[in-house]
Amino acid sequence: MDSTALFNIILRLAIWFLLTADLSPANIMIGISVAWLLPHGKTSLGALKDWLRVLWEIVVAIPQAYIEAIQIMFSPHDEEVLVCENVKPQRTPGLIFLDIFLITFTPKSIVLKYHQGGWYEVHLIQRSRKRSRKR
Repeated sequence: MDSTALFNIILRLAIWFLLTADLSPANIMIGISVAWLLPHGKTSLGALKDWLRVLWEIVVAIPQAYIEAIQIMFSPHDEEVLVCENVKPQRTPGLIFLDIFLITFTPKSIVLKYHQGGWYEVHLIQRSRKRSRKR
């Protein structure tokens, strides 16, 4: 078993534990069985590098999410924007899932739709550029 397959199994187990919220020995065995039995394809060294890059992006996204939450609390973000972001080339379904997770993890953005053509439709909130002042 290569390291990318191990990352896939760990990701599946993490999702299983998040869904069930149960770390009993029986649930751990069920989770391992489910993660092992779900289909998975061949992987390459390039995919392993992509996984490591995405895991690093997750580590970076955690403080960014806190910073954005604090910004939203202290200054109004009343402008909404829809943007299209390109999917990085040759992404596996697992990496596409993690990309969507990363975009949605931060409070200012959410993925509305993944298009098979290779892009995400993302909803963003931001501070308005023109601030009207009442006198």
